Amino acid sequence: MAKKPATKAAAEKKPAVKKPAAAKKAVTPKAPAAHQIEKVNEEILSKLQSLNVEPALQADIEWCLGSYRNDNNPSGLYLMAERALQVFKFEVSKDPKSVPVKLLKDIEKALKNK
Repeated sequence: MAKKPATKAAAEKKPAVKKPAAAKKAVTPKAPAAHQIEKVNEEILSKLQSLNVEPALQADIEWCLGSYRNDNNPSGLYLMAERALQVFKFEVSKDPKSVPVKLLKDIEKALKNK
């Protein structure tokens, strides 16, 4: 025979159900500096093309991006970012809205993280 609970409260008690732990947000690791400079150079190239300035610099950036993808050596990308930063600062002096401030900050940040 099965035993009956001693009290009503014990009979109504439900078994403990564990709540699932709150899902932790996956922490995405920061992109290595080399990947960051690659993305910044792609943005630089896009902006130079939209402004239709410095075709020689555009060609150099395209070449450096291809070279980086083959040998993973970002040194040329850093040089191109420095050159582009000077060009963009000149463009901003002519027309303050021509280059987004975020792009300038991204370039400077990528150059700091060499």
